[in-house]
Amino acid sequence: MYPEHPATSSPVTAVEVHQPTPLAPVAMAPAPLVPVQPGSVPTVASVVLPDGRVVTGYAINPVQPEPLAAKPAVSRTAVNIALGGIGFAAVCGGLLVLTTFIAALTALITQLITLAAVIFGGWIAVQVFSAPGPKRGTTVNIRKAVIKRNRFHS
Repeated sequence: MYPEHPATSSPVTAVEVHQPTPLAPVAMAPAPLVPVQPGSVPTVASVVLPDGRVVTGYAINPVQPEPLAAKPAVSRTAVNIALGGIGFAAVCGGLLVLTTFIAALTALITQLITLAAVIFGGWIAVQVFSAPGPKRGTTVNIRKAVIKRNRFHS
């Protein structure tokens, strides 16, 4: 999978080297060159490749990205789901109270109707089964009536 070390492999192979071609400078007024001393001297690193070549260059420190804003401990989606559950529970509690109130009102109306029927029925029973005695009210005397040719004659 990896090439073998040059000491144990076949004789040295030819390496093709490409030289860069310089670009023609653009005609501009030359800026004065001001020597700038680097803040620190960069370190030089050498790497030996598997085929025996040595590559030397400056070590480049990776650029550290800016720290991201800290994420909240709980995501907004979780908070929204929890709030929805609390709202649903509140609505269910309200509906439970409403249905309980309706059931209690229905029972009250049923009891009032039953009470009215018992009181009215008792009053009727007292009127019907009361002892005979002096009765108040209108007395109607019925005489013999004569009906001729479907007409009432008194």
